[in-house]
Amino acid sequence: MPVGRMKSFVAKRETVRPVWYHVDARDRVLGRLAQRIATVLMGKHKPTYTPHVDTGDFVVVTNAEKIRVTGTKAETMHYDRYSYYPGGFKSTTYREVLATHPERIITTAVRRMLPKNALGRYMLKKLKVVAGETHPYQAQQPKPLEV
Repeated sequence: MPVGRMKSFVAKRETVRPVWYHVDARDRVLGRLAQRIATVLMGKHKPTYTPHVDTGDFVVVTNAEKIRVTGTKAETMHYDRYSYYPGGFKSTTYREVLATHPERIITTAVRRMLPKNALGRYMLKKLKVVAGETHPYQAQQPKPLEV
């Protein structure tokens, strides 16, 4: 038996080169799309994934207003927020959020799938969600992401 130790690869922040991806959310199921986006943001799709280093990529999502949900979620799902003042609890339905801020639906779904720490908040900053067809990230030449 050879004497020595096994060497594992550990990614370093300086050596990670992020790639930009583009996703069209038209007629995509919310949960399945959010799961794939969260995987790419964390970097779990790469063989160089390291849990304590941000090895993920940037993701640009367009057509956020055309996302769909299955079953009766469109009527029953709601988004809660609290201002930390007495009586400051507010609840908004899925349809109201879709009409006013459709990008928040995808952002919230992805945020809940990321780690709940400082690294997760940093990963979420690499998600760019746009409600319409065009996005201001053409200069980064995003590749299409298969969902």
